[in-house]
Amino acid sequence: MSVNYDFTDKVVIITGSSSGIGAGIAQLFAKSGANVVITGRNGDRVAKVGKQCTDLSPKHLSALEVVGDLTKPVDCDRLIETTVQTYGKLDILVNNAGFGDMIDVTNEDYYQKFLNVMNINLNSVVYLTHKSIEHLAKTNGNIINISSILGKVSGSGQSAYQISKAALDMFTKCMAAELGPKHHIRVNSVNPALIVTNFLADMGVPQAVSDNFFGAVGVKYPVGRPGQPQDIANTVAYLASNSEAGFMTGSIVVADGGHMAANVSVDQEFEDLLNKMENF
Repeated sequence: MSVNYDFTDKVVIITGSSSGIGAGIAQLFAKSGANVVITGRNGDRVAKVGKQCTDLSPKHLSALEVVGDLTKPVDCDRLIETTVQTYGKLDILVNNAGFGDMIDVTNEDYYQKFLNVMNINLNSVVYLTHKSIEHLAKTNGNIINISSILGKVSGSGQSAYQISKAALDMFTKCMAAELGPKHHIRVNSVNPALIVTNFLADMGVPQAVSDNFFGAVGVKYPVGRPGQPQDIANTVAYLASNSEAGFMTGSIVVADGGHMAANVSVDQEFEDLLNKMENF
């Protein structure tokens, strides 16, 4: 039995929604009747997802497309301002934009890359949250942060990403505690495991290698497959629904196909991938 959500008249910003998980979230909100705001740095990709959302909308509502770089406060301001100017309000903020870099701490470029990861994965979320509070308070709105199970475990070669996601989980809890009593805003996070997106292709990895990687990891999961953007979109929609999840705030919701429960290790698969990437 499929769940049909009704977000009619709701205004939803989804950052990093020009591809992958963000696109899947935007599409589900559009299908559920919401006014969706698509944002990313690539104008062509933003336009493509915007059209998909418009086509999926029951009333063919045009998605608002905002191209920008969330590491720049001026672009974050423009995103919020354009949304409110267009629709008059904001109901839901989904902080999905994220970036990872596999690099060892001994690498001479480590610190700069660490800053790059933190700027998009944490700093942009903090800034957008800060700027959206006045609008979300008016609608009893809510915020969903897309984190990762890598914020819960340690490992080698991904420390910047893991630190950023661990901090994001704590920020989620702090904001839930602070914004609930004062502003009636709920704040939750979703922590996925491996989700099939185009991030490897964007790094120049051939499709066959990418498919093999996702497949090799996915068969280790208790559900027998890697995650799909729709899996995370369904979790986000549930959390965003005041009727379904109105009692949930400060929750760190793991959606990982059983990755953590089964103590799945993907070290070998990542090592094989890195070795292959050196030849690209």
